[in-house]
Amino acid sequence: MNAIRPFTLDIPEADLADLAARLDRTRWPEAATVDDWTQGTPLAALRELVAYWRNGYDWRRCEARLNALGQFVTEIDGLDIHFLHKPSSRSDAVPLLLTHGWPGSVVEFLGVIDELTEPAVADTQAFHVIAPSLPGYGFSAKPGATGWGVERIAQAWTELMQRLEYRRWMAQGGDWGAAVTMAIGQLAPSECRGIHLNMPIGRPGPDDMQSKDPKVLKALQRLGFYQEWDSGYSKQQSTRPQTIGYGLVDSPSALAAWMLEKVHYWTDNQGSAWDVLTMDQVLDDVMLYWLPATGASAARLYWESFGKFGDGTVSIPAGASAFPGEILPAPREWVERTLTNLVYWNDLDKGGHFAAWEQPELFVSELRACVAAMP
Repeated sequence: MNAIRPFTLDIPEADLADLAARLDRTRWPEAATVDDWTQGTPLAALRELVAYWRNGYDWRRCEARLNALGQFVTEIDGLDIHFLHKPSSRSDAVPLLLTHGWPGSVVEFLGVIDELTEPAVADTQAFHVIAPSLPGYGFSAKPGATGWGVERIAQAWTELMQRLEYRRWMAQGGDWGAAVTMAIGQLAPSECRGIHLNMPIGRPGPDDMQSKDPKVLKALQRLGFYQEWDSGYSKQQSTRPQTIGYGLVDSPSALAAWMLEKVHYWTDNQGSAWDVLTMDQVLDDVMLYWLPATGASAARLYWESFGKFGDGTVSIPAGASAFPGEILPAPREWVERTLTNLVYWNDLDKGGHFAAWEQPELFVSELRACVAAMP
C-alpha cells in the first residue's frame, strides 16, 4: 500500500479528438458591453486562445516533458497522489517540496526544475524536487468524501516525504500551496527544515486601517479590490463547487475562460497575460484540468478550506518573497504575525501570483537565498 509506482502519461487519441470536437461546437455568447476585462474574459481574447488550442497547440509536447521529468503515484490515506520527482545528482542538494495552487498545477514548475536540480553554476545550491498534484487536481485521485482540506493534505505531504526517505527537507508554495505549506509549518515535522512562501499570508490589524505607510495602503487597496471585484470565483467554489463543476468539466471553452480571467488579472503584465506567459504554457495548465476532468474536484478544496485560509501561526524557520503583482500583498509586519520565526524576506520588483511560472530565474534565486538564511 505504501508503494511508489511509476506513472506514464499516454492520453488516448480519442480524448484529444473529443476535445477538438467540443471546441468546434462551442456555443459562443455575445461580446461584453465593455471593451475591457471588467465583465470577465472578453470574447475576442477567449476566441483567440481557443483557436490556437484547436489548431496550433500540441499536447504531446507537454506530455513528453512530464514523462521525461519522472512522474509517480503513491496511495496515501486511501487516495492516489500523483507527483513529479526529479532528484539532483548533487550530494549536497536540499529536498524541496513544491506545492501549486488554483488555477495552477505542477506545470507551473516546468521552467524551474532543471535549474533547481542541476544548477548552471556549479557552486550554487541544488535541490531534489518533489512536486505533488493536490488531491482532486491534475492526475491525483479525486476525494470521494469530505475531509481533504489543507491540514490533511499537509499530513499527506509529510508522509510522502517520509516514503521518499528524505531528511531535512524544505516546503514551498503559493496560493493553495502557501496554505498547505503553512499547515506543514504548523505540524512542524522534525524533518522539515523550514518553509518558503511566494504568497506571504498576513492580515491587517486594527491600527493598519489608519496607517499612512504606502505598503499598507497598497495592501488595503488590493484587498478591497479583491473582495469587491476579484473574488467571485472563490465564493462560487467555496459554496457551490458542484454547480460550477458541470460547466468546467463539460465545456473546454468555459474552463479556459474561467482560468484565463485569473491568469490575466494575477500575472504581473502590461495589459495581457501573453506579456509574461505563452499560450502553450497556459494551455498546458488548462489541459491538466481538462483531461482528468477536475473542474469540480479542484473547486471543492475551496469548500473544504477557504474559510480557514492561512489561519494560525508558524514558529519553525520561514521565508517569504513578496512579488509586486501578488493578488493579496501583505506587508512584512502583517506576515510576521503569522510567520513568527521569519528568517528571510525580500520585496521583488517584478512578478505576480504565479512566481515560478512568470519569473523562473527570480523564483530560483529566492529559494537559494532563503535556504542560505535557514539555520
